[in-house]
Amino acid sequence: MLSTPPAEVADIDLSSMKFWSRSPSERHRDFARLRRHAPVFFAEPDMGPVPAGPGYYALVRHADVVEASRTPQVFASEPSAISIPDMPQEFAEYFGSMINMDDPRHARLRRIVSRGFTPRMLAKLDDDVRREAALIVDGLLEKGPCDFVSEVAARLPLNIICAMMGIPEDLRETVFADSNIVLAGNDPDYLGEDADTAVHRLLEAGAELSGILAELAGERRRRPADDLTSALVHANIDGELLTDQELGSFFILLAVAGNETTRNGISHALELLTLHPDRRELWWSDFEAHAGTAVEEVVRYASPVNWMRRTVTRDHEMNGVHYRAGDKVLLIYPSANRDEAVFDRPDDFDVTRSPNPHVGFGGPGPHFCLGAHLARREITVMLRELHRRVPGIHSTAPPQRLLSSFVNGVKSMPCAF
Repeated sequence: MLSTPPAEVADIDLSSMKFWSRSPSERHRDFARLRRHAPVFFAEPDMGPVPAGPGYYALVRHADVVEASRTPQVFASEPSAISIPDMPQEFAEYFGSMINMDDPRHARLRRIVSRGFTPRMLAKLDDDVRREAALIVDGLLEKGPCDFVSEVAARLPLNIICAMMGIPEDLRETVFADSNIVLAGNDPDYLGEDADTAVHRLLEAGAELSGILAELAGERRRRPADDLTSALVHANIDGELLTDQELGSFFILLAVAGNETTRNGISHALELLTLHPDRRELWWSDFEAHAGTAVEEVVRYASPVNWMRRTVTRDHEMNGVHYRAGDKVLLIYPSANRDEAVFDRPDDFDVTRSPNPHVGFGGPGPHFCLGAHLARREITVMLRELHRRVPGIHSTAPPQRLLSSFVNGVKSMPCAF
């Protein structure tokens, strides 16, 4: 395989923040070019104090992302799924959750954690989600035109995740602020202007989130309650309990993933419905009839998470390409979700699209998003409440986007109704 991009795509650099700061339409045009030459090898980005590694292959085709996802024995999540360089030990303490693990350890942790995401547990949350969405719209109607992200999209997932864990209300703004820092990518608004400041803020946010959960876990060991933290601290799998480090890193994963994916899904939905009034009219004409396919299309079209990393464990051939043990690959979800070989008219936002085998929640396999069902419910309930009470809500300016290669995030977006 080539160690440098072929000439036809040599101007594309997925390791450069210039690429990720471009508009979504520009990025998708480049992804389409990369798919014609996939997989393409890229040098690793300069991460300041973290040394760059040997480079990685970008898996931009749907078939490659799906096959790598369902073959974890070859495409491993260890040592890291969420950073291109291997994480230093001090980062692993807070961010070394099960997303960065393989079986059997991953399976053990997921069995414990999945108790909070069973159909019975999610059904119990339905009333909470509906009640919270109604309160958010109450506040929106009282406030009038405002920032949609902070006043609407961010509030629902934050409050639901914290309620699931039993986090007191007076700590929820801290959880929100810290989760923003953890997933800030390269955005100086959250991380500052230099690498040393960024590392300090990341570790500080991780320590604060871990400390919140450690204190709550100690309380739940003494006095269990009907929340996920109690279930986790008392769960016993094969004679083992979760360690405090495992509890802390899982809470960071849940706080970050549970907030960001849903928050950005709701934010992208409003932008898409504003840009495509005919699609809004169709969905709004019979909300329930189209909600299922429309929410899946929002996730496909927006792709809230841009990539996950895998490391090849042994020499392997996939779709006619030879990979060597130790190679790094990135699963590029937004490109896979626009693959012409799978999706008809992939650049059209079609709220009736079916089938829709998108990988917006990750590909098939053991790392498929644990909270996918909860995210779908939250996006649906929030949009249902907006449709019912403020059907004319729309964005009034383009969103301010997060400067990140990892998350397709929206920091703010003004709305009116």
